[in-house]
Amino acid sequence: MTRALRIDAHHHFWDPAQFHYPWMEGAALDPVRRPFTPDDLAPELARNDIDGTVLVQTVSDLSETRGFLDLARDTPFVYGVVGWADLTSAQLGETLSELAGEYGRTLVGIRHQVHDEGDPRWLERDDVVAGIRTLADHQLAYDLLVRTRELPSAVSVVAALPDQRFVLDHIAKPPIAEGWSDSWATELALLAALPNVSVKLSGMVTEAKWDSWTPETLSAYVVWVVELFGTDRIMFGSDWPVCLLAARNYSEVVDALADVLVGLSAAETAAVFGGNAATWYDLVPVE
Repeated sequence: MTRALRIDAHHHFWDPAQFHYPWMEGAALDPVRRPFTPDDLAPELARNDIDGTVLVQTVSDLSETRGFLDLARDTPFVYGVVGWADLTSAQLGETLSELAGEYGRTLVGIRHQVHDEGDPRWLERDDVVAGIRTLADHQLAYDLLVRTRELPSAVSVVAALPDQRFVLDHIAKPPIAEGWSDSWATELALLAALPNVSVKLSGMVTEAKWDSWTPETLSAYVVWVVELFGTDRIMFGSDWPVCLLAARNYSEVVDALADVLVGLSAAETAAVFGGNAATWYDLVPVE
């Protein structure tokens, strides 16, 4: 019997010599302020039996998206790219058609750092909604990078665009280090009630206390997400190499989630660690 594909639905590559990363400021980020490439990730995937990945944007720059798509051509384990494109541009459709013509189905989604926008209702702007609607025309998912502040707008937009596939990154970054947030839990429940959105179990270790978190620290958050979304709308993402700020290595992040989800059936575990990502991003693994 063939083993189900295991997929990491969220990781990054970057090079501080090539791009300026506004979020990479301060001494606390020094441990990851260096290039991270496929050569760095490949042995980690092999150690954890991960077959393929989804590579996710880090800056609002179309040239990064093109670079990632070029890199994916030469990196068999990168099954798909969630890139950046200007959702407010009148030329968005032309840009997406051009990328599809050049790279086929490697581009699987678009993301923008919404939680860095000054306006908490940025997602609801007419030009942004029009841009997200364009993604549906191109069969692309939209990754929601939001915190609790922006969750009401996310609920509004996801409800308004039922034909668009949405993927919530990092369970909306609850303030795990500060303790349970009722507002996060309530808003997340409203979002989960909408069937066209899934969520990545990713980015949690860096929202916890970096030097003292354990799998038990994450358990209540994961349990709540599973209760809300079910096991067919959740997916594993490492958020490597950002996770290295709080984890010793890639394996620690994989093992922590596996520990928390130990009660799932074999079929549910396979879905969380691969099958759901393949479905929600319509991934085409490299043969």
